Amino acid sequence: MTIYVGNLSYRATEADLRAVFADYGEVKRVVLPTDRETGRLRGFAFIDMIEDAQEDAAITELDGAEWMGRQLRVNKAKPREDNPRGSWSKKQDF
Repeated sequence: MTIYVGNLSYRATEADLRAVFADYGEVKRVVLPTDRETGRLRGFAFIDMIEDAQEDAAITELDGAEWMGRQLRVNKAKPREDNPRGSWSKKQDF
């Protein structure tokens, strides 16, 4: 399972997130997506932990918590859909 963390401060770093989630168990991976054009953080992250029980505990405790002046939104990440934006691969005949 992967955890989605939304409404993050743009000042948050991978080390910051590892420190917060380490209170609930061992963090396996942290992904902080950035904007392709500006390189700026997008305000959300994905966290993987070693055990599902640790992820569940982190979600329960951190969803709605205030951190770095923002109220976090923490839940199970939804699977990524293979639907590229702006794709012209499906041509329509008129």
